[in-house]
Amino acid sequence: MTISIKNNQTIPIQSIPVLKYEDFLSVNLSLLQDASSHCVNYYGLFEAGIIKLICCIANDSDHTVLISSSEIIGGENIYPSFTAQHFSFHIFERELHENFGIRYNDHPWLKPVRYPYDHANQESLISNYPFYQIHSEELHEVGVGPIHAGIIEPGHFRFICSGEQIIHLEIQLGYQHRGIEQLFIHKKKLLQRISLAESIAGDSVAGHTTAFINLWESLCNYHPSEELQFSRTLAMELERIAIHTGDLSGICTDIAYQLGSAVFGRLRTPIINFFQSWCGNRLAKGLLRVVKNNYYFNEKLGLELENILDSFESDYIEMWNKFHELPSILARLEKTGVLTTEAAASIGVVGMIAKASGIKRDIRNSHPHDYYTQLKHEPVIKHHGDVYSRTQIRNEEIRQSISYIRNMIQTIPIRNNAEESIGPLQKNSFTLSLAEGWRGEICHCAVTDDNGELIHYKIKDPSMHNWLGLALAVRNNEISDFPICNKSFNLSYCGHDL
Repeated sequence: MTISIKNNQTIPIQSIPVLKYEDFLSVNLSLLQDASSHCVNYYGLFEAGIIKLICCIANDSDHTVLISSSEIIGGENIYPSFTAQHFSFHIFERELHENFGIRYNDHPWLKPVRYPYDHANQESLISNYPFYQIHSEELHEVGVGPIHAGIIEPGHFRFICSGEQIIHLEIQLGYQHRGIEQLFIHKKKLLQRISLAESIAGDSVAGHTTAFINLWESLCNYHPSEELQFSRTLAMELERIAIHTGDLSGICTDIAYQLGSAVFGRLRTPIINFFQSWCGNRLAKGLLRVVKNNYYFNEKLGLELENILDSFESDYIEMWNKFHELPSILARLEKTGVLTTEAAASIGVVGMIAKASGIKRDIRNSHPHDYYTQLKHEPVIKHHGDVYSRTQIRNEEIRQSISYIRNMIQTIPIRNNAEESIGPLQKNSFTLSLAEGWRGEICHCAVTDDNGELIHYKIKDPSMHNWLGLALAVRNNEISDFPICNKSFNLSYCGHDL
């Protein structure tokens, strides 16, 4: 009752089984009884007045994704929800309700997600978001944002507190929209679409662009060369080092450890500056392209990168050793912002947040692509789910990425100077691409019509799964600990809002 595919595999859209909604619900919920399975995407698209639902359940142990679909009519019809039986579906069904007006009879938390311009209920305004409230003379509310004093993007945090203790946090997003998914349809040039992928989230250029490129090449039945796979993997691991190091600086800032803030902040700079040397942009924009590579990674760049890593690693290790041995730092990080394994599993968190809570969820291991098929990546797992576990994940992944890069640049693939060409998009097809960005699991899906034109594009940033995790992690913490909890998650606003 499902079709099994691999990561970056294109299939005819007609090959996806169409189930009655009740069977669709029971089949996908039954798949999640296996702890190694989770939902990587669940969304809808209009087809001749019918809402076609597509659900994608990844099985991490056998490296497959199981796809099924159902066709329903919105309006006055009311349906049982997936969320009532497995809360990890909450964000997907809330989006379906917002976009299409699908009604559920048992969804426990059917609140707005993004406020897109064409959402079904135009009376639903961001100004009257239905915050959860507790009426009590002993409790008070604290509102933070949407405009913040720092450089972060707009988002509103509404705390219910008992004195300094957080009882409940609700996070309201949806303040910024670029209509990214629709722009993938309206923009017809490949370069325009790649530029869109690079702009989904400014701190995940390599991650989202790699997902788009792999999807597009799969739709065109093109198999990338070793050189292209090398560059994409190298860029993703460099991006991981840069952002993780910058996050360590931010964590130090939030606990007033000035030395760590300064040193980790400085160490991020040579990594992103290397992107400038490689492709002319510090965020890696312009580096990754479909079929071709405008900026070949040669031996000279390999030597430059090796020298940068030598200098980085010695200073980094010295700073980390000072950082994690200070009792005053450990007192702020340990047992702060705990997201238990049970809570993490129930809401379906991914990436670094899942791994810090004892859940092995990493696309580089479970659904590898590009050079990851050769690296044999083994995820770093921690079990306490606190700020310190999330900090340790960053530290160990930085060192792991350095090791991968050192091994990779020992044997740089030979450049293919031949002019490569790519065919048209396959007609009436569906493709899914998964990539492990530094933040976690990225998923792009696409559908083409009988003319081979792109008619639907769906993006899922890992932040979609993980924002609720932050809200749960801060409960029973002091409100003064919120900044450090927030930074330890470091989720994306624009990646959520799109």
